[in-house]
Amino acid sequence: MRRLPIKVAAAASLVVALAACTSPGDTAETTASASAGSASAAGPDVNGDGQVVIGVLSPGDLNDNGYYESFVAKAQAFTDSKGWKLIKVGSINPADALNQARNLCRQKVDMVALGASELKDAIPASEESVCAKTAWYVPAQQDLKQTSKITISRDFINEVILATGYANGLLMKEKGYTKAGYVTGPEADFSVQAAKAFKAGIREVVPNATLVTTYTGDFNDSAKAKEAAQAQVNQGVQALYPYLGGATDAVAAFGNTKNLILSTPGTDRCASTSPKFQVSSIFDPGEYFAAALQDFSEGKLKMGVARDWHIGKDPVPTVKICDGTAEQNTALETFIKDIGSGKINVDTEVAKLGA
Repeated sequence: MRRLPIKVAAAASLVVALAACTSPGDTAETTASASAGSASAAGPDVNGDGQVVIGVLSPGDLNDNGYYESFVAKAQAFTDSKGWKLIKVGSINPADALNQARNLCRQKVDMVALGASELKDAIPASEESVCAKTAWYVPAQQDLKQTSKITISRDFINEVILATGYANGLLMKEKGYTKAGYVTGPEADFSVQAAKAFKAGIREVVPNATLVTTYTGDFNDSAKAKEAAQAQVNQGVQALYPYLGGATDAVAAFGNTKNLILSTPGTDRCASTSPKFQVSSIFDPGEYFAAALQDFSEGKLKMGVARDWHIGKDPVPTVKICDGTAEQNTALETFIKDIGSGKINVDTEVAKLGA
């Protein structure tokens, strides 16, 4: 996911993760060195056949009301506005990513876009003759090798999930809560890192808070996710982060029946009433992709470079408390600004408080 569900991602829902979030340690230096050797993709009609076709491959449910759907929904809106064609394929097994990418290229797409970095095994196709006349867009949830054939879009999992935890901490403090839960899919590097960042963020406000973490093995299996959520409630969990994909709403609906504090894994759903969320953790991959498509439409999207998105510096990622008090909103805004300015060293805080 993160990205999730969101890089996790994600979370939201994810990818989650899910997330499009990178691991700690990525730096602007990486981006700068890649930029030096970048080559512009002629666009948007890269293959010169008189039409523009965008192909999207996603590992998730394209109707998950969250992370994965956001990616294709924003792509659909943009391509419709330009009169382009969009080909979208969801629920792809990562083991089949390479073949799916080749299939897209055979359909003469001008761009191959991966909906989440779980499909990174598709990237070698960008070097093959079948994909010679395509641009490539790749969100990064982890360290990915920058090549001259792809453009990478990255946000940073520790930043947005630390702020998500902080928002939860503010709400937990108000209610006197000390126990939170985190339910996700596979025990991948980005989902494990997101759990640590979430815990660290809560502890910024509630120092004695504890976190119960469950890995179900599947971002989209609602039955497994609900079972995990019920088990956590039985253990006294009062705030729950469903860092999931297609299973997000089922868990959130269950959480509503238990009056849990709930956070979204990737998108802004403060307006949602069924289910209802108290925190929107926004690392919307669709926003990043829409920005890339705009550059692509103007012939400005360059292969061989990474675009970094930072909380507190860019419009997204960000975090919102849906019905926060003025005091809570101000505290969260200040925390996010301090991350963006570097006043708060995110990786240090996660290492210190997320253990």
